[in-house]
This record gives sequence, structure tokens and C-alpha cells, in this order.
Amino acid sequence: MKSIYLTIIFSFLLSQTMEAQTQSEKINGEFIHMVFFWLKNPDSESDRAAFKNALTKFINTNSQVVSSHIGEPAATNRPVIDSSYTFSLVVTFPDLATHDAYQSDPTHLLFIEEAQTLWEKVRVYDSLAD
Repeated sequence: MKSIYLTIIFSFLLSQTMEAQTQSEKINGEFIHMVFFWLKNPDSESDRAAFKNALTKFINTNSQVVSSHIGEPAATNRPVIDSSYTFSLVVTFPDLATHDAYQSDPTHLLFIEEAQTLWEKVRVYDSLAD
């Protein structure tokens, strides 16, 4: 009888753990700003390092950003994937007004001034949570 109770308890705990693992955590911030950069010289290690340093310094000093992700294309290969960019930046803000303040923030303007000579193309995708 004891083993039946242990089996029931174990099954219950296992189901609770599996349920907890399948629930995703909501991104922190209602406004998501996704930026993709194509560097002029993507094979230049010094250009990549200079760009990443400028981008990291900018994000680490900007007060409007709630959360951030600096990335490079993943090694995935499917027809729907565009991995032609060199770097991506995803930042979140609590709202549109904070995003708008970020656009004219001195840290953002300094980043553009320091890094714009390194990129040839930038694409931005903004999203507001429902």
C-alpha cells in the first residue's frame, strides 16, 4: 500500500514539474525594439570587435532599456531564416513613450556617432504587446 501512495505522490510531483517547465516566461517590457545591423566589413575581426564594444557600452549605460540581448546569427538553416545580418540587438521598454525618449537619449546618439561608419545597413522591427 505504501508503494502505491509513493507512486501517486511521485507521479503528481513529476506532472507538476513538467507543467512548470512547459510554461514560458513573458518578456519583461511591453515594447520590443529589434535592430539588425549589417557591417560594411563583416569579416574584419577588428570592425566586429569595435562594433560590439560600442553596442555593449551603449546598452550598459542607457537608462531606458528594461532588458536586452546582443547577438549574432545562430547556426540554423531553414528557408524562412535570414541570417545575412552581422549583429542583432533586442531591447525592451515599458512603453512607447520610453522608447521615444531612448531615441534621443545621449547614449543612443553617441552610439550612432561612434558606430555608424561600421555598418552599411540597419533594419528595425518594433512590436507592442497586446
